[in-house]
Amino acid sequence: MYKSTFSLLFLALCLNINSQITPFNPEPTNDGWKTENQLLGNESIKKMDSLISINEFKEISSVVIAHRGKIIFENYYNDNNKDTKHNTRSATKTITGTLIGTLIENGSIKSVSQNASKFSKVKNLQNADNRKDKITIEDLLTMSSVLECDDWEESSRGKEDRMYLIEDWVKFYWDLPIKGFPEWKPKPKDSKYGRSFSYCTAGVVVLGDIINNVSGSLEKYADKALFSKLGITDYHWQITPTGLPMTGGGLGLKSRDLLKIGQLYLNKGKWNDAQIISENFVEESTKPHAEVGMFDYEYGYLWWLSSFGKELKKKSFFMSGTGGSKIAVFPELDLVVVLTSTFYSGGMKSHNQTTKLLDEYIIPEIIKLKK
Repeated sequence: MYKSTFSLLFLALCLNINSQITPFNPEPTNDGWKTENQLLGNESIKKMDSLISINEFKEISSVVIAHRGKIIFENYYNDNNKDTKHNTRSATKTITGTLIGTLIENGSIKSVSQNASKFSKVKNLQNADNRKDKITIEDLLTMSSVLECDDWEESSRGKEDRMYLIEDWVKFYWDLPIKGFPEWKPKPKDSKYGRSFSYCTAGVVVLGDIINNVSGSLEKYADKALFSKLGITDYHWQITPTGLPMTGGGLGLKSRDLLKIGQLYLNKGKWNDAQIISENFVEESTKPHAEVGMFDYEYGYLWWLSSFGKELKKKSFFMSGTGGSKIAVFPELDLVVVLTSTFYSGGMKSHNQTTKLLDEYIIPEIIKLKK
C-alpha cells in the first residue's frame, strides 16, 4: 500500500499529471485580473498541486489564489478549466447577503433592522404568531431567527430537505413554528452575541424573496447591481418551482469570478473605484454576530469566521459550500483563496481537506511572501 502511494506521488511530482503545463503561471485575460508569478518554483505549492492531481485531495476542481490584488496561482483539476461554472452550493448564500448590501447602499432598504415581513408577504400562514412579524433582515443574515429551522437537525421541521418537497419555499419558511428552548439549550439572551444560531437555508430563500420584491426582479437586479459591475457575465442561477432564483445555493460561477466576490470584501466594498457595497456593511458582515457551536467558528452576515494556518493562525472570513468549497479572505495577508470541490458525498471530510490545503500549504507559503 505504501509503495503504491509513493509511486503515484513520485509520478505526479515528475509529470504533474492533470495539472497545467506551466504551473503557477496564471494567464492574463480581459476579465479584470492582473497576474504575477509570486509562487514560481515554490516546492510546497508544487507538492500541493501534485497531491491534488493524483486525487490525494479528493475531487478538487480548482485552486485560485490572489495576493495583493493579483492572481499568483491558478489551476484546475478533474476535467475542469477556467470556463467551468462551479456549483457553489451554499457559498451562494454569501452572494445573497451581498445583494442585500447593495439594496442598503442604494437606499431601497434602510437597514438590516427592518422587519423581513415588510418585504416578504405571505398569506394564510400556518402557526400564526405575532413574533414572526418581528423577525428582522439581520436575523436572516445571521441564521438566528425565532423560527424552528435547522438543516443540521434531522427532526427539524425547517430542514431544507423538507422544503424541496413542496412548491412554495418562501411560504415553507413563514409557515414554520416558533423555536422552543428547553432547559438544556442556551436561550439567545444567554449566548455570547445574544443570538441562537441554527443553519437555515429556507431563511436565505426568504432574503431572495425580499430582494426580488424590492427590486422587481432578483435576476435582473443581481446582474445590474453586482455581476456586471464586477465584470461577471457567465453564470447560472438555479430556479425554484415558483420561478425565483435560488438564493440559498447552487449558483454557478467561474473560479475567477468567485475570487472577485472575495476581493470585493477585501477592498471594503470597492471594485475598480466603484463602491458597490458600503464599507460599513462589509465591516458588519465580516464581524461575529453569532456563535456556531462547532470548530470554533463564528458567523457574520452569511460569512463564516475562523482562522487558518498550521503554526501561525491568520483570521479569515469565508464562503462555504457542500463538497468543501471555500472562498476565503485574509485581510492581514491581503489574500483571497478560491477552493472549489465536488466531493459532495464527503460530509465533513470534504471541508476538512480544503481546510488542510489552507492550513498546511497555502497560508504558510503566503506568510513567507509577506516577509
